[in-house]
Amino acid sequence: MTETVITARKQGRAGRLTLNRPNAFHALNADMVGRMTDALLVWRDAADVDLIVIDHAEGSRGFCAGGDVRMLAQSGAKDGRDASAFFAAEYRLNTLIKEYPKPYVALMDGVTMGGGVGISVHGSHRIATRNTLFAMPESGIGLFPDVGGGWFLPRLPGKLGIWLALTGARLRARDVLAAGIATHFIEEGAGLADTLCEHGLSALDDLQTSACASFADHMAQINLCFDGASIEAILASLDTGSDWTAKQAGILRTKSPLTLKIALRQLQTGERMTDFRENMRMEYRIGTRLVRTRNFQEGVRAVLIDRDNAPLWEPGNLDDITPAILEGFFEPLSDAELTFIGG
Repeated sequence: MTETVITARKQGRAGRLTLNRPNAFHALNADMVGRMTDALLVWRDAADVDLIVIDHAEGSRGFCAGGDVRMLAQSGAKDGRDASAFFAAEYRLNTLIKEYPKPYVALMDGVTMGGGVGISVHGSHRIATRNTLFAMPESGIGLFPDVGGGWFLPRLPGKLGIWLALTGARLRARDVLAAGIATHFIEEGAGLADTLCEHGLSALDDLQTSACASFADHMAQINLCFDGASIEAILASLDTGSDWTAKQAGILRTKSPLTLKIALRQLQTGERMTDFRENMRMEYRIGTRLVRTRNFQEGVRAVLIDRDNAPLWEPGNLDDITPAILEGFFEPLSDAELTFIGG
């Protein structure tokens, strides 16, 4: 294996992708996205490739911790072109995985967040381990739960996806399976990729496919409180509940008000859609606009640069976000800009 950000090679009857950017928890950059896309396109019609296996290099704690957020912020502070190009390439990759005609097996062994979710959750087989840590934490940096979040999150049980998107709550190990994010669970993932490449999907026959959730005791409250039509309604419901719901309300009040409103509308809209590509077009519209806001720049500053975790959100209050402001992120783009996923 050469020292590159991702390796793509034929192994047995599989096309194997191994993320290899350990110092960044294998967070995606443009080079990684391009290499993955190129390999998947070659293997899609290859007669000697029966399945795809994606894992990460040994000795690191993350499967894939997200995307190149610093680049997005730097680009957004200028003309936003590099950010738009990255979104286009990343969302094409998400779409390719979602529509892939062969089994796509993701070993989510470690931190799986943001962009890492986009290259795993849309595959046909998703393997969680005791090391898996899943989250969509974008509301804490002023971004939004993209990479297909508008599609898969509202299709999780009850209002679980709304809770995950708005609060950035983390799921661990078997909880990822119980939520329906993973399809299988194994305590220890070492060696599984090699076995899959050698034996194919039969390697999954003995893996766990159901689990009890540690969040099960809160599902009734999640379904009740996160069923609100607006963020204000959700907060009002949380405020009148239990100590646990009050804690969730406190968490929401630390998040970007703009992101909260965008994410809720994104998931409500995505739930009604019947075409994955339509959802990705919506997310592209949001992403190319949101990275250019002062709000996103401030979130990245507070969390990733200065790390004071004290963002001064802009707008600072839910009341300051008018319907016109919110609508501006969802308005259609030109036909040329929408060709990023093939029309």
